[in-house]
Amino acid sequence: MVLDQSVMNVSISQLVADFDTSVTTIQAVITLYSLTMAALMITGGKFGDFWGRKRIFFIGLVVYGVGSGLTAVSWNVPALTIGWSVLEGIGAAMVLPALVALVAGNFEGSARATAYGVLGGVAGAGIAVGPILGGWVTTNLTWRLVFVGEVVIVIGILLATRLLREPESGDRPKSLDWVGSVLSALGLGLLVFGALQASNWGWLAPKNSPVEPFGFSLAPFVVAGGALTLAAFRAWERRRERTGFDPLVHFRLFRIATLRGGLGMFLAQNLILMGIFFTVPLYLQVVQGFDAFQTGLRMLPVSVTMLLTAALASRLASRWPARPIVRVGLGLLLVATLLLISTIDPNIDNTGFAIAMAILGIGFGLIVSQLGNVVQSSINDQDRGEAGGLQYTAQQLGAALGTALIGAVLITGLSAAFENKIADDPQISADVSQQVSTRLDGQVSFVASDQVRTAATEAGLDQSTTSALVDSYEHAQLQALKTALLFAALVIVAAFWTTGRLPTQRFDQMAADSGAG
Repeated sequence: MVLDQSVMNVSISQLVADFDTSVTTIQAVITLYSLTMAALMITGGKFGDFWGRKRIFFIGLVVYGVGSGLTAVSWNVPALTIGWSVLEGIGAAMVLPALVALVAGNFEGSARATAYGVLGGVAGAGIAVGPILGGWVTTNLTWRLVFVGEVVIVIGILLATRLLREPESGDRPKSLDWVGSVLSALGLGLLVFGALQASNWGWLAPKNSPVEPFGFSLAPFVVAGGALTLAAFRAWERRRERTGFDPLVHFRLFRIATLRGGLGMFLAQNLILMGIFFTVPLYLQVVQGFDAFQTGLRMLPVSVTMLLTAALASRLASRWPARPIVRVGLGLLLVATLLLISTIDPNIDNTGFAIAMAILGIGFGLIVSQLGNVVQSSINDQDRGEAGGLQYTAQQLGAALGTALIGAVLITGLSAAFENKIADDPQISADVSQQVSTRLDGQVSFVASDQVRTAATEAGLDQSTTSALVDSYEHAQLQALKTALLFAALVIVAAFWTTGRLPTQRFDQMAADSGAG
């Protein structure tokens, strides 16, 4: 469910060719998939409480499998959208919250910690494996085979569901809060959509904004609309509780400091993860000129070390609380990010880059090995589906914010560095410098330097000026990439504050104190 999004991100050109459409259309399909998942996660978690988690897990897998099958054979963009963006998104929103609740109900103690560690490691590693698989399949076969493979995997999991038992969930809600479902879906959808579109429309100053309210980009108004809708959702939930009806979300859960800490770290983890994995491929593909498969190979160390560390580090929970383990993970992320900054050069240092990516994977592995258990160990059996929905909502919000914020920092840094460089270059006349600055206003994008050379040549600039412009742009690219990674490092430092709410007891001690299994 994470892997196919990574595969589609590196298969855009083939999708455009297959469906005879535009890049913008395909990117809209990818965005809709993220929106569907983010909007429906909370409702999907509540379905498990209402109809049974094993049943919803089964139904969600069927919906996801049908969506994968339709995507694999899709004959036009509407079929692709229904199969992947809608059906797979709905299926994922049902499966993922039910999955974490089923793990909590079917495993105990160290086995539960190991299960959550493996789940977190697989999900994180999938983001890095996606470009490798997507690059190889796209280049040598077809992206459709990825979705055929998903159908096969879904069938295998469906056959294995008989081994799972339905965990105790306490009293099931008597009715489902459909008004709350609509409000939460709309609010979260607007919030994520606004964040994702900010890189295209601009955060404040409009670039390609479809409308410009009061002279500003539409993005902040969409985000504000989402926030206001979520405020209305909260008010509606409190009203339901006051009148004796079961709400979609019990806001009393947010009074649990450990749960808040776990959700906050899930958001921070995905913000950092997606921010770095947005930046690194740009360096490898645009600056270094590697294809998708070569890029994936250089990112392989993070996948391997993340998966192995997540599986092994879950055993650390029997010796130490989650807080120090997560803090060590964040410290390693900070070291890895600073090492990555040092490798951002015109000629890549393959050894240094591989070491940085391996350390990055170890850091993420330590973090993901703990967070699922933190969330589920902080609540009782009755609230597990609800907490699972909140967990994956936090992850989706983090992913959207990571892509949007790092993207904004990168583009802003590129524009500023390029303008400053050409303004200080004596080989570039003031007239050319002014023309470039005018064209950069709202139009800058991160492209290969060959495209800049071609554009300068077509504009009639002489060879020396063209070479100077290209050199300035290449310098600005490296500076922008370093700035984006430095911003990610600052986010990592800020995330240490969130760890203050993580448990200071081992999970077995927490279970003994609460009387839970």
